[in-house]
Formats: sequence, C-alpha cells, structure tokens
Amino acid sequence: MIPSAREKFLKSFSTQRYEEFLKALNNVHPGQIDFRVAETPVFVPADFKNKMLDACESIIDLILDENFISKTEASIPPGEKVKGSSSIPQMIAFDFGICVSESGEPEPRLIEMQGFPTLFGFQPILAGYYKAYFDIAESFSPHPLQMSSEEYAAVLKKTILGNHSPEEVILLEIFPEKQKTRIDFYCTEDLTGIQTVCLTQLQKEGRNIYYLRDGKKTKVKRIYNRVIFDELNKIVNVNTLPVKLTDDLDVEWVPHPDWFYRISKYTLPFIHHPYVPATYFLNEVNQLPGNLSNFVLKPLFSFAGQGVIIDVQQEDIYKIENPEQWILQEKVEYKEVIPTTNIPSKAEIRIMYIWEEGESRPKPVMNLARLSKGKMIGVRYNEGHDWVGGSIALFEG
Repeated sequence: MIPSAREKFLKSFSTQRYEEFLKALNNVHPGQIDFRVAETPVFVPADFKNKMLDACESIIDLILDENFISKTEASIPPGEKVKGSSSIPQMIAFDFGICVSESGEPEPRLIEMQGFPTLFGFQPILAGYYKAYFDIAESFSPHPLQMSSEEYAAVLKKTILGNHSPEEVILLEIFPEKQKTRIDFYCTEDLTGIQTVCLTQLQKEGRNIYYLRDGKKTKVKRIYNRVIFDELNKIVNVNTLPVKLTDDLDVEWVPHPDWFYRISKYTLPFIHHPYVPATYFLNEVNQLPGNLSNFVLKPLFSFAGQGVIIDVQQEDIYKIENPEQWILQEKVEYKEVIPTTNIPSKAEIRIMYIWEEGESRPKPVMNLARLSKGKMIGVRYNEGHDWVGGSIALFEG
C-alpha cells in the first residue's frame, strides 16, 4: 500500500531470510506458534490509517452513548449474562478489510468488532522480528499513534494487572495449551508475571476462587478473560466445571464477559459511517434487497466466521428459524492490494484499543493483520498458499 516500502521489501526478500525470521520468532516460545506467519507486514499510509481510526472513533462515540447498554441488552444470550459489571470495556478490536473505492483508492471497510482481548502480547514481538530480519525503515511503527514500545508495554501491563500483584491476577482460558493463539498467553505471562490458568483448574469457596501457583493455593482477585462462551459451550459441559463464569464471584474482570456480546456483530446495525457496510437485523428486514448477491448472512452468536453464508439465496433466508439471531450485511469485497513475489494477497487489519482506567475514551495502541489469497480470511481458505497468514500493519511515521 506504500509502493516504495513494498518495493524495497520485495527486493530484499529471500526465502532463506524468511526461514531465519521464522526460526528466531519460534524460539521465543518453541512449539507454541500454531498458525502460519506471513512473509510480510502490511505497509499502511497515514491517510488509510486515519480512515480506519475515523470509523473506530465514530463507533466509540456510540459505545459512550448513554443508551448503549439498554440498546445492547438483548445481545447477551439467555443464561450467559455474567454477574458483576465493568464500567468500561478495557479492550476493543475493530477488523477492517482492505478494499478499493470506486475511484480506485484503497479504502477500509469494517468487518467485525469485539469487546474482547486479542493478541496484545504477541503482536509487538512479531513487529520487532519483522524489523530485525527485513529491510524496513525505523520510522514504521505497529502503534497507530506512534507510541514507544516502552509506553505500550506499560499501558498493557497496567491494564491487565490493575492495582493488584501478578500473583492475584490470572489469564483465564479453557484448555489453553490447545488454543491456536496460545503464543499470546505466554508472551503476556512474560510481560506481566501472571499465570495462564485453565477454567477446569480453578477452585471455588463461596464467592472466592483460587488457583495453584507454584503448588500454593492462591486467591484470584482479577481475571484477564480469554474464555469465549461460543467455544466453551462446544468444548465442555459447563455444568461439570468447578466454577461457572455466570456464578456470583468476588473478582474483577478484564474485560467483563458481557462486553464480548455488547460490542460485536450485534452492534453493527446501529452504526452509520462511510467505512461501515450497511447491516440489518434479519428479523427487521421487511423486504429483501433485490441484489442479495451483494450481501452476506451472519449468525450473531458464532466465532471465527463459522456459519457465515457468503453467496446468499432467498432459500437460505427462508430456512432460518430464528431470524432475530442473524444479520444481513452488505458484502465487503477485499482486493488483492499486497504485491508479493507471485500473485498479490488480500488483507485485513485489526485496530486494537485499550481503555485505561480514568480515561474518557480508549486509545488505539496496537494492530494485527491477516493476509489471504482464498475466498475468505482464515486457515481453511488458504491451505497451500504462500504470502498468507498472521502479520502486522506498520504505519508510516
């Protein structure tokens, strides 16, 4: 997207250098990167970055609206509302596909968002290894606001720990050793000193929960929550767990699990912005658009693109028994804008926000990128391709 930076990168690229980069990156925590890392970062010009941030800030205005909580109350499925509350979602992520406008200029289009953590621990490390092993100008930064790596680490650490010691905070996941993003858990441990704990290993006494740290029973006061309800309900019978997330627990949440639903696909129909595709609750669509081929159907309660219907037919809509749990969204056409050594790649960029306690708004602090040559972003659509996989955007200074 920045031709001079792309040309410089491709001239210096070699398979040997890429393999050396991968070897070094994997040595951070051997055997824990369970996804393909792309050959390149995405070089993002300031104007494109500002377009994404403009869309993000308009959505944050919506989240700050006094009616947002009441508007999104129905987003939380029955039986999954978690007790306690959090006045702010400490972490928010916005996913944008890289498209091309009618005038031929690169243009972001919002795909999804989530009031939930993402790879906050791993991404700065990935950026550092790209810059160490490839010919990339020092002025390029993974931080949208050009903060220093030290500032970023301090903000992330403070957000996760709050006012507690590392021993009193855990990263909570279900079977973390099996998660494809587990490299992020270990990078987060390195930064904060907290321990990753499986939900099955917690102990409960009254409203208090405990875990074993170095063999010692330790009280949990704050949870950095990485458990996704959609995943949890498919993996285990929640009634057999020693602790249910919906129990009345004496803990702080980062972020509170309710934000996963409030800031999600459910929020899209409330947003009106040039870089946000038109989205409708299916049960509120009185007349189907004549150009159904320009829309996709998405279930509200699914994760990682599961259940999405890309090539929508009227029959697909008529078959849906619970239209209130689906959205009809204007299709986003990714464009192959990333030149490679062979065919170009498509990409999407996730802008990652942190909302610090006491601040009036969250700030964009990090990002994540994913490259693709398949019909959709994701592993199963990109098998056998190179120049695809996890990456990061580098913003020009």
